[in-house]
Amino acid sequence: MDSKTLRYIAKRIVMAIVTLWAVITVTFFVMKAVPGDPFASEKAVTPAARAALEAKYGLDKPLMEQYKNYLVGALHFDFGPSLKVRGREVTAIILDGMRTSAKLGIIALLIATVTGIVLGSIAALRRNTIFDKFIMVITTAFVSMPSFIMGSLLLILFAIKLKWLPANGAQPGGLILPVITLSLYPMSYITRLTRSSMLDVLGQDYIRTAKAKGVSERNVIMKHALKNSLIPVITYFGPELAYIVTGSLVVEQIFAVPGIGRYFVSSITGRDYPLIMGTTIVLASLIVIMNLVSDIMYKVVDPRINLE
Repeated sequence: MDSKTLRYIAKRIVMAIVTLWAVITVTFFVMKAVPGDPFASEKAVTPAARAALEAKYGLDKPLMEQYKNYLVGALHFDFGPSLKVRGREVTAIILDGMRTSAKLGIIALLIATVTGIVLGSIAALRRNTIFDKFIMVITTAFVSMPSFIMGSLLLILFAIKLKWLPANGAQPGGLILPVITLSLYPMSYITRLTRSSMLDVLGQDYIRTAKAKGVSERNVIMKHALKNSLIPVITYFGPELAYIVTGSLVVEQIFAVPGIGRYFVSSITGRDYPLIMGTTIVLASLIVIMNLVSDIMYKVVDPRINLE
């Protein structure tokens, strides 16, 4: 890498750290500002027991001291113990949930990207044919439908009515419906993005020049048109991961997937401060890192791009 690219990466890393600090700070103080406390749901908790619990988890300290202690712990990847899942550290809970959520997200990401590029290319190369129109109608429908509605429809049709697939994500084959649900929207968006980009590339002068020189249509498409049309898809790669990660929180609830989404939702309803903070940091870090990776991939795909 040249010095400009390294400076750009260093600047983006600094910006990523500032972004994560802002996320931690806003989440921490907003969470503390909400009325109530994590022990309000405890049965018959006495004032003495409440004071002992607050002292145990450091909630009796001044707010700014709690904030400082949490920042120090976060720098060491120590998010503290869970307030509701007794006897377990937040880091262990997140790692346990991410084993399933990461597998779910990676599979959905790969399916959405590969299928979207293939369908988009077919639609562009068969412009205004029945294939193009059919692909555009289907992808428009999928883009317009939220994931929780799509997930509910798939659940009713394939798990309840037809009984082809299990409704519980913890059962064998239970991740098939969640993966399909998560991949449909980004797959449809990438299809439309690839089609639009490839149509623009196919109209460029260098494509016509390559054809005039006798380059085969296969080589024109694979070596020139497809490669250059993927740049907007790479632009969407970071937001695509963000959609899959955040969308999985709802989808995991619909299909009872034992992933990080289940812990995140339960932590909010139970006011489990450390688990809320830890999950938020992990999700924000994934989004920031993937956006950085997508920016660097611009340079790999097209060396002419100047990162500044």
